[in-house]
Amino acid sequence: MRIEQFRMERMQSTWENVVDYNLSESGVHPLRLEEFVSKEELEEIVKIGLGYSQTNGTPELRQQIARLYPGISIEQILATAGSSEANFLLVWSLIERGDEVVFMMPNYMQMWGLVRGFGANLKPFWLRESLDWAPDLDELRKLVTKKTKLIILTNPNNPTGAVLAPEAMEAIISLADKAKAWIIADEVYQGAEREGEPTPSFFGRYERVVAVNGLSKAYGLPGVRIGWIVGPEEFIRKTLLYHDYTTISPSILSDRLARIALAPRNRKKILARTRRILKKNFPILKSWLERQGSLFEFIPPRAGAIAFAKYNLKIDSVELVNRLIREKSVLIVPGGHFEMGHYLRFGFGSEPDYLKGGLERIEDFLEGLRPCEG
Repeated sequence: MRIEQFRMERMQSTWENVVDYNLSESGVHPLRLEEFVSKEELEEIVKIGLGYSQTNGTPELRQQIARLYPGISIEQILATAGSSEANFLLVWSLIERGDEVVFMMPNYMQMWGLVRGFGANLKPFWLRESLDWAPDLDELRKLVTKKTKLIILTNPNNPTGAVLAPEAMEAIISLADKAKAWIIADEVYQGAEREGEPTPSFFGRYERVVAVNGLSKAYGLPGVRIGWIVGPEEFIRKTLLYHDYTTISPSILSDRLARIALAPRNRKKILARTRRILKKNFPILKSWLERQGSLFEFIPPRAGAIAFAKYNLKIDSVELVNRLIREKSVLIVPGGHFEMGHYLRFGFGSEPDYLKGGLERIEDFLEGLRPCEG
């Protein structure tokens, strides 16, 4: 297997802890232990023996996850080292060389690279800005064939922050059913909606759906490194065999912290915190984008601490971001990393003053790129 470079992750890994302002993140600024772990729980944690945890996640963790998907058993859940491991295991276990895969774009490009690396035939279906970042269902109907093995989507979407309408979800399920295809639904931004109800899961709507989620985005706990797969019990048993070749088990400390975070009372408080951050910070970014006049066009995101904006300059997005790093020590994500040339993804989940400071430097940088008027 030959893999292509995962360009966004390589850029983030290189610069996110080096630059003065990192506005490339798609989640809210992380929680501290003291914000959701009680003194009694901390006293218990320091006494835990640091051995291997249960490979598929402790029954207690899987029980907390099961509460989020009414009617399922803990045997339908596989806990992983972040949702990125979940995505890897799913592609690895489902794809054979030559399989046809229909893939939502723009998107987080991990599974894009994996699908291509495993030798499948990848067919993108595009969210259309002209449709408020919704899919063209007529286009999708032409792409899904009897050969389609898998449909991969992210809902809420990264990088646009869009959420699929109920009729779009039903259309995707209907097309998958006709093709007897699997659906992988990456739902890691579920719970990070700026307003309204949480995005409904694809899981439980069709027998060949597997859903991915985790604590990194909506929960503000990326360092805990806990994700999960929810699927049919037989499928989870099969996927667990692949898990034996990767991380073997989640960290025993991460498992315990995840159980605390997902306890109903804590989960409610954590997601409320996320929504407060989004509601407070998005107006800052929105006002800044609008102040740039005709330089940017954007559709407000419905979920996630991200905004995907089209810019009206001739410079390539990757070149723009590389110069921004070097000249202003600010990191954002170029649209080129989503195969979307003249776009930028702004993360607005940080502390407000930090967000404002980063945006000020970007504005100063952009002043030097604006075409001369007059």
